[in-house]
Amino acid sequence: MGRPAVFIDRDGTINEEAGYINHINSFKIFDFVPQSLRLLNEMGIYAIVITNQGGIARDYFSEELVTSLHTYLKDKMLEKGAFIDAIYYCPHYPKTKHPIYGIDCDCRKPKEGLVKMALADFDIDQRSMFVIGDKWSDLELGERIGAIKILVKTGYGLGELEKYQNHNIQPDFVEDNLLMAVLRVLRLLSIHE
Repeated sequence: MGRPAVFIDRDGTINEEAGYINHINSFKIFDFVPQSLRLLNEMGIYAIVITNQGGIARDYFSEELVTSLHTYLKDKMLEKGAFIDAIYYCPHYPKTKHPIYGIDCDCRKPKEGLVKMALADFDIDQRSMFVIGDKWSDLELGERIGAIKILVKTGYGLGELEKYQNHNIQPDFVEDNLLMAVLRVLRLLSIHE
């Protein structure tokens, strides 16, 4: 019997949306993130970050920078008594001519490739999966994998709500931020126990 998993978007959900983050000084983690992760950790729920980093394919920043940002994020969370189970990122962008990363991959959200990696690496209860993010691509990913979809109003969230109000895919819940979304997850899981 696997454990529930929350797949969390990075930019706009965990850290302030700043376009293509090409320096660690632009990487501003929201204050509520450590508490959000601690709650998941304490309840035995996987906290897995799933993020598109197409700036690598566009040569806006290096894969090494992304790796160092993720190390920084994990270290900052550990300092505050929280942890991320894993971070998966897609470096691809099909519209570039990059010889390695300019491909139409199966891991760029809303495609499911990154989630499939997580499912291979962790014993996840696929009936208890959640996707939290600030973009419609996060919701589309959630739809594809059969997860509960939560849109947060941070990052692009408010604008996406207006833009896609008539889209055939809609969030199951809309919350102010990651902490509120995690509290929603905990309430939903307590109902199903």
